[in-house]
Amino acid sequence: MNVTSFRDCFSSMARGSLMRAFSLLMWTLVGLFQGSLPGSSMAEEPEFQRPEYQIHRAGQEITIDGRLDEPAWSAAPQVGAFHFTWYREGQKEQSVARLLWDDENLYVGHICEDSYISAIHPEHDGRIPEDDCFEIIFAPDPARPEVYFNIEWNVIGGYVDNFRPDGPTKPRAKVWDADGVRIAGTFEGTLNDDSDIDTMWAVEVAVPLKNFEKFMPDCPPRSGSHWNLNFNRHGGRTDPQYSQWSRADTAVPSFHTPHRFGRVIFSDVVSPSDSNAP
Repeated sequence: MNVTSFRDCFSSMARGSLMRAFSLLMWTLVGLFQGSLPGSSMAEEPEFQRPEYQIHRAGQEITIDGRLDEPAWSAAPQVGAFHFTWYREGQKEQSVARLLWDDENLYVGHICEDSYISAIHPEHDGRIPEDDCFEIIFAPDPARPEVYFNIEWNVIGGYVDNFRPDGPTKPRAKVWDADGVRIAGTFEGTLNDDSDIDTMWAVEVAVPLKNFEKFMPDCPPRSGSHWNLNFNRHGGRTDPQYSQWSRADTAVPSFHTPHRFGRVIFSDVVSPSDSNAP
């Protein structure tokens, strides 16, 4: 995405909400241009390095509305560029993601660059992978890395949730639903219309920690404890791409590789801190 399109995007968004426009613009600019985008080049690093991320505590109430305009989001670090593990062709569209937590919830916020946004499934446990979608997949007890969960959503609030109690080669749990998941999204462009060029879609998610209490060493987590976790993105009708935070090691696309998940560490650092609050 070039600078002109970012300016056009900013102008369009500013008419609705200057605060939201500034937040989205800065998120995207930082995510796309910081650190020379190690995951956006054609060549990947030769050796696998497990990524790590410090999850800051939310220092304020997070309103799940898809706007990502709380100072806590702007102050939280981003996870880093995504890898296009099974890239073949087409435009690589990056994602910018952040996490926050408190004693009740894990919060996910992300912005996805997308020229052709598609989403038609607003229901729970629908065919979400047909849409442009984003996923967290995680093992809440690092001593049991094969016991993991995944939650996957689109920009209109549809999502699927699954539990793998015996690893990726065994069937998922027949009956498991996460309680209290809240999802809201916003977008810049037109849904399901390839006659124009879209800009991005953003989603904000709250996942209650109590859903995983039986599978966590401590609930809420202790400072310094960690989960094994990955972020994945795929789907969409036009230019579908598989991208992820921590690279899998399969020849064909598969996100169910818990031995390659990254590590997220729960921190007592509060976002925003006194030094970065507006």
